[in-house]
Order: sequence, then C-alpha cells, then structure tokens
Amino acid sequence: MKNFMGKDGFTWFVGVVEDRNDPKTLGRLRVRCLGYHTEDLVKLPTSDLPWAHVMNPITSATVSGIGQSPLGVVEGTWVVGFFTDSDNQQPMIMGTLPGVPSTLPLKDSNLGFQDYIHGNYPKYKETDVNRLAVNEKTENDDGEISESNPHSTLTLRRADRDLAVGIAQIDGIYEGVAQIDPDLDATSWDEPETPYDATYPRNHVYETEGGHIKEFDDTPDKERIHERHNSGTGYEIHPNGSKVTRVKKDSYNIITNDEYCHIQGTSRATIDEGLRVRVNARGQSGNNYNVEVGQGSNVNIEVNGGNINLTTLGSGQDAGDINLNASRNLNIQVGNQMNVNVIRDSIENIGGKKDELVIGNNTKTGKKIDLN
Repeated sequence: MKNFMGKDGFTWFVGVVEDRNDPKTLGRLRVRCLGYHTEDLVKLPTSDLPWAHVMNPITSATVSGIGQSPLGVVEGTWVVGFFTDSDNQQPMIMGTLPGVPSTLPLKDSNLGFQDYIHGNYPKYKETDVNRLAVNEKTENDDGEISESNPHSTLTLRRADRDLAVGIAQIDGIYEGVAQIDPDLDATSWDEPETPYDATYPRNHVYETEGGHIKEFDDTPDKERIHERHNSGTGYEIHPNGSKVTRVKKDSYNIITNDEYCHIQGTSRATIDEGLRVRVNARGQSGNNYNVEVGQGSNVNIEVNGGNINLTTLGSGQDAGDINLNASRNLNIQVGNQMNVNVIRDSIENIGGKKDELVIGNNTKTGKKIDLN
C-alpha cells in the first residue's frame, strides 16, 4: 500500500453513529463525520457510509471472544476517531464523546447526524453522564438540600423497600417446659435504606440501553457496590460491608459438591408460604439430618392452628424407630385426649417410684393382669 496512516498524514474526525448493525458482527459502526459528510440523507444515505472499526482498550484481548465485546455504542452517539487511509474511507473509532444535547432526535427525518431511524437517543436535554454519577442537588429557601433529578431506578428502589417483615414468635410456653430466648419476643425487621449519596465525580456507573446497571461508588464514607437487573433483581453492598440482595422472582442455587455456611451472628428467616427440606434424596446410608444446639439454649417449635406429625416409614435398613432421650425431665401436657396405640408389646421400666393420679375412672383390661 503506497499511502497509509503515519506515512501520508494523520486525519482526525468527529461524527455521529447512525448504524450499528454490522453484517459481519465485528462491532463496526457507520458514522457520519463532520466536515466530510453532508447531513442530507438523500444525497448521502446511511447505507453509503463506510464501516468504521472500533478500537478496544489494551485490557481487552478482542480475539476469539476473549475480553470485552466491542459493543455498547448506540445510534446517536458522538464519537472521535481517525482515518487509516489517505482517501478517508477506512475510519477507526477511538472513543465516544459525552455532551449536553441541544435537541432531541427527529424520527424519520431526512437529516443525518442523529438517530433518525429509531428516535431513541439522546433521551434528555441534559448531560450525557449518568444521573447516578451526577446526583444533581438543589437547595430550597429553608436551606434543605435534596436531589433534583434522581435516576428512576433509585426512586423505584426506595419505594420498593421490604418493611415490617414479621419473624418467629414462640407463645404458649407452659410451666415446666423449656423457656424461649428473649430474642424471640421481637416482632419484625425492615430492609435497610439504600445509602446512596454519590458525589460527582466519584461514582463510576455503567448502564446498558436495556436498563441494567452497575455502580462502583468511591464517594468518601459512602462507598458502595450496586448491581441491578432491569427487573429489579440485584444487590447492594453498603459502606459498612452489609449486603442487601433482592430477587424479584425465583432464585436457584445449584452446588455440585458441598456447601459450607458460617453465620457468626443470628439467622432469621421469614417464609410467607411453605418450606420443604429433603435430605438423602439418593437413598444412601449415612446421609443424616442432624440438628445440634449448644449449651444454654433450647429448641422451640410452635404450630399455630395445625399439627406436628412425626412419621417413620417401614422400609429400608434403619426403618421404624422414633427415639426420645431426655437427660433430665420429660414433660408432656395434653390439652385434650392422649391416645397411644401399640401394635405389639409395651414395656415400662421405672428406676424410682411412680405416682398416678386419675380424676375419673381408671380401667385396666387384659387377658391376664399380674399385680406384685
């Protein structure tokens, strides 16, 4: 090649993206360049503009799918670049240019240098920097400072807080039965408020055209990490290290081996509907369901208006038994009838004395009754 970049000059350009549907899926863009192309779409339609390659950063390999895909620019984006040939037919884009749009796009217009096909971008007559990064504020006559142009997702998050979530409370504890922990008297908890209070230029924001958002906020004493799907599912890490996760629909957690979870404080779970736990789904021996409570604490189970059912099925090598071992007292209080049905033998061994008080009749029936 006789003339090429660096040997026959270096020509810059600034322009507007009008097409990003690269038929070769290389991330190329069609750009109308100021001073080189007319805005008249009749004289120079977008389809006649040359495809411009996009320059990726050195941190992206951009080969065999490795690194960041050279995508993200939309129709209406202002870009800066240079021509790699002397005929200005091989443009190369180096980056995008934010600004403050003076006008909004006119869809189906005959003029270029805008998103005339879709009429989507720009959306606002304000800075192209994300509202979450700018956090524009105003002060009223009373000296109160407030956000004047909050991002819509921030408004939705604040309105969508989960409040007054009820937690387990154990009632109906009778004398002689293991008492409850005072913490179980608590009634509810609230989802923490978002600590968002970004200061320009500390908040690094990435938002896609579909509404997905990432924030890495370096505002002093307000440092956060926030990632959000456009459905509202996402998480936020607060300045103190707390993490709030919200899933707007179903959540699946698949682990192909073991899981270890260490909660160094108290765990509280509130489930509005049912809970099912299945252990040893493969039916292999030794996969037990074990619950251990340390000294000084109790296990309290309460059912409001329902039953507690314990069943062992008569199959398998260890089928059948229910074992109760009380190292001290075994206290049972029955509000109505107590029915015990033993299919075979019943054996009762008492190391001390036995006191039996029956207010009504006491009937003993058997083929043979021995009293010693």
